[in-house]
Amino acid sequence: MAANIELWVVYKMTLHGKHEQLNAVCKQSEWDAMELARPGYHTLVRAGITSENEADRLAQGTSGDIKSLLSRS
Repeated sequence: MAANIELWVVYKMTLHGKHEQLNAVCKQSEWDAMELARPGYHTLVRAGITSENEADRLAQGTSGDIKSLLSRS
């Protein structure tokens, strides 16, 4: 029996009235719900990340080129 692995995503959060988008982290299930409610409103950067720490590093730019972070765990 396979264990349930919690997956994480990094996305660019659209802020009403602002041109700049912040990078954010959330669980895959939360992303799926946001996309269902408002398809395309936020921009997916990467999905299927196996650890929250890895997702945070990517969002902060310590694992890539992304610079800002807003964590939603």
